[in-house]
Amino acid sequence: MFNRSSRNCENYLYFVFRVVIGLMFMQHSIQKLFGMLGGNSVELFSLFWFAGIIEFFGGLSIALGLFTKIVASIAALEMLVAYFYAHVGILDIFTKKLQYIPILNGGELALLYFAAFLVLAIYGAKKWSLDIILSKRNF
Repeated sequence: MFNRSSRNCENYLYFVFRVVIGLMFMQHSIQKLFGMLGGNSVELFSLFWFAGIIEFFGGLSIALGLFTKIVASIAALEMLVAYFYAHVGILDIFTKKLQYIPILNGGELALLYFAAFLVLAIYGAKKWSLDIILSKRNF
């Protein structure tokens, strides 16, 4: 019984998952790019600025379901780089001891986003997305 009812809700739950992940990801860009939502704006054309651009347009694209597989792959790669760059401190390998445990280095959110984007990169947008609407149009 539970299995049948969960299959009925699968599309709705995946839609909510995709939209929530996209909009939450956009919030990080709003902090970086505009200094809003408790964040500090970053320097124009810096590494964090480029990350903010990926997060803004990537989050919007994922929420709308537009080019979801490609954008989610790029976002997953960004989160992996963010984890090793900002949280593990891989660039400081010779000057300090590296901390790989996510809860200790503050990187658990980056890894959660990484996992979510892997799911989106594998399964795509599914129903209720611009990808589906555009694929049905005859150009």
